[in-house]
Amino acid sequence: MPKITFVDSLGESRTVEAEIGSTVMEAAIRNAIPEITAECGGGCACATCHVYVDEPFLPLTGKASDQEEDMLDFAYKVQPNSRLSCQIVVTQELDGLTVRTPERQG
Repeated sequence: MPKITFVDSLGESRTVEAEIGSTVMEAAIRNAIPEITAECGGGCACATCHVYVDEPFLPLTGKASDQEEDMLDFAYKVQPNSRLSCQIVVTQELDGLTVRTPERQG
């Protein structure tokens, strides 16, 4: 299973295994990752699973859809590498992915 590292706003890292075909958000929720609340449960209807994708992995996570871009308007401190973790599908190529969380969601 691919491993994903979540780094919280205080710099603490947590590495978890994620099932291929699930989303980065689902891996976060299953592993009680702090700072990812995922209030809509992965429906791309909120911005509470906002993460910053480390630059080397940006091409592998795909481009944000128009709907995701619209929801990112509600996210805190959006950056060029901002994504909603509910929209990133885990593939074997994402093994080693590192995402960082903002100090607050929404």
